[in-house]
Amino acid sequence: MTNSRGLPVGRAGRPVPERIGKYEIIKEVGRGSTGSVYLSHDPYYGRDVAIKVYGIEATDDPEKARVARKMFLSEAHMVGMLQHPNILPIYDAGEEGGHYYVVTEFVHGARTLATYCKADNLLRIDDVVELVYKCAKALAYAHGRGVIHRDIKPSNVMLTVDSDVRIIDFGIAIVADSEISRIDGIAGSPSYMSPEQVQSAEITQRSDLYSLGAVMYELLTGYRPFRAGNLSKLLHQIVYATPPPIHTMREGVPEELERVVALALQKDATKRYATGQDFAADLTRVHQRLRVEANKIDRHEQFAILRRLKFFHDFSHAEIWEVLRASQWQDYAEGEEIVKEGEIDDRFYIIVQGEVGVERFARQVGTLEAGECFGETSFVHGAKRLATIRARGQVSVMKVSSTLLEQVSASCQLRFNKVFLRSLIGRLQGADAPPAQR
Repeated sequence: MTNSRGLPVGRAGRPVPERIGKYEIIKEVGRGSTGSVYLSHDPYYGRDVAIKVYGIEATDDPEKARVARKMFLSEAHMVGMLQHPNILPIYDAGEEGGHYYVVTEFVHGARTLATYCKADNLLRIDDVVELVYKCAKALAYAHGRGVIHRDIKPSNVMLTVDSDVRIIDFGIAIVADSEISRIDGIAGSPSYMSPEQVQSAEITQRSDLYSLGAVMYELLTGYRPFRAGNLSKLLHQIVYATPPPIHTMREGVPEELERVVALALQKDATKRYATGQDFAADLTRVHQRLRVEANKIDRHEQFAILRRLKFFHDFSHAEIWEVLRASQWQDYAEGEEIVKEGEIDDRFYIIVQGEVGVERFARQVGTLEAGECFGETSFVHGAKRLATIRARGQVSVMKVSSTLLEQVSASCQLRFNKVFLRSLIGRLQGADAPPAQR
């Protein structure tokens, strides 16, 4: 998008700078109350980065500019301080030409957890447990270095395309032994504030754990623990009210998991988890039990599905179980790449549900349906994929590791290879069939 002078503009119609510091700007990717975020590329390290530019120069609202400056100084103070896989790293910070900026990792395709806080778009219970576990561990790390985030909420936790998390935005964090960036009074997002934040009492690491408990409550139910028509009523509820029990809002939530959330949301900070490590430990125990039960059910459901697929018509029950143990199931949404042209991959793929498109040189050349397979290059060590396979609608795929397949019985290996090659030959011979991915 450009303005009347031909200059690129951002979402609010404002000109996008060509360069900030040593970084060339590619495009604007976000805008908030305190500034804008741009995508850039760092040629020195060969990586894409996000540049948050604070609106400190604003003259129409001096108070907003003052807060923005405090937030900039807070994040700038933590350049390189927090090195944890589940905390978005801050690479650089500076000021040039009136632009105060902070440079962080740019995570392509990431979404915040706010996407999964709607009652009609909730994550699986065990996935929620795993994500919150990672957040608790990350907070334990930050707290160990004297940093209290103070604004944990769904929109400040990113979920990557690999289902990993990054805690972001330390703009109002409290850093031990530092007054450089302290924002006085109530600071944070009201719906996730701890009672002590609401009452302007002393903030400790347990406040972050309360906020994480509130996030977990919302991820499990689709609703915030406290909701009110105005801010005054909301803050009163946070201090005095008890949230509705989780099991009344979502079936299948284990009682022990509800107890974990309730402990994190205790009004009295001394009755909550003392550390993120303690929070994570309880989640580990819950997750282990959930996975044991889920695996018992999922594996039998998966076996029943495979038994109906034409790929497995000639397999014995024992052989299907062998392939199942050597495989991993994964779901894909509309348009997602399952394999990419030019990549090296040693797995075989069987479409369990849905339909995929076959693309070569960015042009679709065919489709494959449930029960069909692809990934024949796995027969040749180090061979590159010659096509991209992309989901058309919701798709479930079974990925079979060639390494694990070598460990199954000889009869199962022979059967698998025979069916796979027969499928390949059939597609090559079919005049209307899509070209196989070789």
